[in-house]
Formats: sequence, structure tokens, C-alpha cells
Amino acid sequence: MKQLFDVRGKVVLVTGGSRGIGEMIARGFVENGATVYISSRKAEVCDSLAEELSAYGACHSLPADVGSLAGIEALAAALTARESKLDVLVNNAGAAWGAPIDDYPEDGWDKVVDLNMKAPFFMTQKLLPLLRQSAKADAPARVINIASVNGIEPPALETYAYSSSKAGCIMLTRHMAKRLAAEHILVNAIAPGPFPSQMMAATLAKHGDAIRAQNPLGRTGEPEDIAGVAIFLASRAGSYTTGATIPCDGGSAEV
Repeated sequence: MKQLFDVRGKVVLVTGGSRGIGEMIARGFVENGATVYISSRKAEVCDSLAEELSAYGACHSLPADVGSLAGIEALAAALTARESKLDVLVNNAGAAWGAPIDDYPEDGWDKVVDLNMKAPFFMTQKLLPLLRQSAKADAPARVINIASVNGIEPPALETYAYSSSKAGCIMLTRHMAKRLAAEHILVNAIAPGPFPSQMMAATLAKHGDAIRAQNPLGRTGEPEDIAGVAIFLASRAGSYTTGATIPCDGGSAEV
């Protein structure tokens, strides 16, 4: 049972890969020998991180806005022009929006739901040809959707579209897993808890001590924590796991 967690040589795409959890996952794959493509809306940030990570392995920048179908199709076309197969798709790009229930705006709702739930579906759909080229019975292709513990347990914050879309992402994961298993494409989700990221920065600045105190492990997540789960799901070790959502949250959603 050697090399259970080996991802060397795999082709990986991480959306929203230029910062936060996406960057943590991308870095983990790069440093463990995968060829990684990162995508984000901000081309300069995406290019800069790809250049930085290239010091540790193969990392390439493919800027795109996956908040629209046109952006998703453009990203799929750009990757297809460079690769003949895709081993691992990490649907990480996401957004949050908080507002009181009486004032919650439709545009905020639509932005969050489109990016958090619709984009993972259409990103997977448009990349199915490349995923199918990788998929084999003894080495399945992988789709990893980044959900949230807020999709399992409602948060105290008034982020209605975020929690609802992440719950939808979890069901979408199960639904796609059931459909694609026969094609040797595994679909799983990770549900992160609190990690130091731009999305969480304001919350951690204001409530960080309380969040850490309430967490069973007494801390927020570290890059190795989230990258480790993603590498498990992408490697031989995760070849019999599909339709699952794995919390990565220090136990906060389980106790």
C-alpha cells in the first residue's frame, strides 16, 4: 500500500485558486508534484501566485470569471487548448453576502448562488470531455466541490444565500456523484470551517478569539489541513469515496 497519497503527474484545476482556501489547496498539489492550473477573476493576482508557486513545481495561471456561463466556457476552452485530460477539478470559487433578513438584496442573493452552486455544476459540465479522458476504473477522475460547514449547520451571521447555496452544493455533489460514478468520475465535497482567508478576515478580526475558544481543537484551520483532505480525495487513498462531504473544521459541526 505504498504511495496511497501520491498525486505526482496529475493535472489539476483550482478555481478561485489565487487566494484563501483555493491557494492553500493549489499550493498543496504543486508541492506534491501535480501540474496545477489556478484561475481567478484578477489576472495580476493569479499570474503573481502562479509565478510564486512555480518555484516549487508546475503551476500555471488561467484567469477567468466563473460567475458567468461565458466565463466558465472561456476557462474550459483555455484549459482544453493546453491539456488533453483533466485528473482533478477543484470547484472552489465562491462568494458570501451578509445583510439583515428585512434588507437582503436580490443582487446579492443571485451573485452568491450563481457562484457557489451554479458555477460548480456548469464548470464540471464543460470540463466533462477532459475528465472523461482521464477517467479509468483503476484511476478515476475527481471533482472536488468546496462547500462549507455553514451548509450543514446554519450560522449565526445573516448570510442566507451563502448557507443555502453551500447546502445546495452538498446535494449537487451527491447528485453528480451518483450520475458520474459509472463513468469513473468521483465527485466529493469538502466543508471547511474557519480558515484564515480574505472571506473570513473581517469575521476573524472581530470574533476570532471566540471562534477559536468554541472550536473543539481550539484553533482555526491551517493550509495543510485543507490541502490534506483535497489530496486524499484526489489520490489512490480516496478511490472508493464518492458522494461524500468531509467537514474540515476542527470538529465544530460534529459536536
